Amino acid sequence: MFKDLDPILHSQLRLAIISLLIGVKEAEFTFLRDQTNATAGNLSVQIQKLRDAGYIDVVKQFRDNYPQTICKITPVGLKAFEEYVNNLQSYLGAGKK
Repeated sequence: MFKDLDPILHSQLRLAIISLLIGVKEAEFTFLRDQTNATAGNLSVQIQKLRDAGYIDVVKQFRDNYPQTICKITPVGLKAFEEYVNNLQSYLGAGKK
């Protein structure tokens, strides 16, 4: 009846990052930090976990002599998010039968 929830996406901050990236397709590190109200250090760790799972791509570059980190959701990340939402629905609809 209950389906497993992806432990990578079950973290509040990682779920927020993926949710934001679905809406904008790609975002700078500073945008994600501001939108999630996370510390830079915590955000970096969570981004790395999402990257290691293949859910996002991270591009590091320079813009106007300043480092810039851009995160983009991957097809794997999009599929994982869709499965997470579908599996979560099994919990939300449990008492309605």
